[in-house]
Amino acid sequence: MSDVAIRVEGLGKQYRIGARRPSYGSLRETLTEAVTTPFKRLSRNGNGHLGSLSSGTIWALRDVSFEVKSGEVVGVIGRNGAGKSTLLKILSRITEPTMGEVDLYGRVGSLLEVGTGFNLELTGAENIYLNGAILGMRRREIERNFDAIVDFAEVEKFIDTPVKHYSSGMYLRLAFAVAAHLEPEILLVDEVLAVGDQGFQTKCLGKMSEVAKHGRTILFVSHNMGAISRLCERVIWLDDGKVMMDGSSAEVVNSYHTQFLTVRPEWKRFEASDSEREFDFLSIAVKDSNQQPSGVFSGDEPIFVEVTYIVSRTLAGCQIGTRICNFEGVVIFSTSDADTSGTSALAKEVGFYASSFQIPQNFLAPGTYYISIGAHLPNRDVYGLIEQAVVFEVSASGSLASLDGRLGVITPLIHWDVYKKPLPPQ
Repeated sequence: MSDVAIRVEGLGKQYRIGARRPSYGSLRETLTEAVTTPFKRLSRNGNGHLGSLSSGTIWALRDVSFEVKSGEVVGVIGRNGAGKSTLLKILSRITEPTMGEVDLYGRVGSLLEVGTGFNLELTGAENIYLNGAILGMRRREIERNFDAIVDFAEVEKFIDTPVKHYSSGMYLRLAFAVAAHLEPEILLVDEVLAVGDQGFQTKCLGKMSEVAKHGRTILFVSHNMGAISRLCERVIWLDDGKVMMDGSSAEVVNSYHTQFLTVRPEWKRFEASDSEREFDFLSIAVKDSNQQPSGVFSGDEPIFVEVTYIVSRTLAGCQIGTRICNFEGVVIFSTSDADTSGTSALAKEVGFYASSFQIPQNFLAPGTYYISIGAHLPNRDVYGLIEQAVVFEVSASGSLASLDGRLGVITPLIHWDVYKKPLPPQ
């Protein structure tokens, strides 16, 4: 009993869907809804019709059972909507389960969303003490860790500023620093780290490794299989609210890749959207030179990526960005619709949009790749994120890299100028 940190038995969570309360908006909101509704209807299926969304229920989790021992670092993986975040919210006591039991043996620290548990009117320093008190820390313990938290979060200049004035990047750094430094016996971390820059992600993973070495328990949700494999010895794979597999990270990640990282050239949103959302991705596809969806490309063939989305409320700044990752989850490169503008984000008016870019021929080495796509105002707001939206392969056919055995995660053909020169004088 004493070596168990988390015990979950028969856990289930049911949500009611389709029921909407009547709302009364401003004239501007009414006009905006009138403009965007036709686009929303067109976005749901191929024939342009939107079926009525009947009231009903869905099980986000069903009959989930597992144990995590003290000092274990366990990863939780699965597709979007698999139930990962719902699980963490129940473990964090944010959401009550519909059925089943959860036993937690130790103080819990969680990082589920940017700034979860922060009071916007309080300063960064005051929120450190507030979060510490919520975690059950004594004031002396908080004071002992205070400087380390501020230093890790890199917000020393703003520590006495109300957090409502922080960017989401500052929120994220401070929230993680508090959760990691206030010495909880159990640390729950969601994919929220994905919105940080690469340097911050590396810093956070390093801190989690340090926390794990001190014998604390970590439950880490991520789509980054590289991070999962490096940090976690054990992985739980959720799909459709159920435990598909629970075992060593190498075994589970490999099985997950085998099943879900198969060719998938298109992603489309078919379900109805929340009318309150200001942004929604509608589709993403990888296409060949004939602009037809394709999941396999030869090495000497360009790859076209097309994204469609709808903006329901004007956004002063929004960057549509993609990450192209290989089979192991290593980010090969990133690009965004702001690349050619010289700015970090572009204004988006209400309407339906299509964006596209081209991956040059002979750029990617033969292998399997997936594309994740996000919409955000850098370091401030995240509007949407679709992980592993599409999967495609680059075959060895036509690839110079496969002929001469060159190494590298990318294998571009670089232009060389070669000319003969006279021998230098002896």
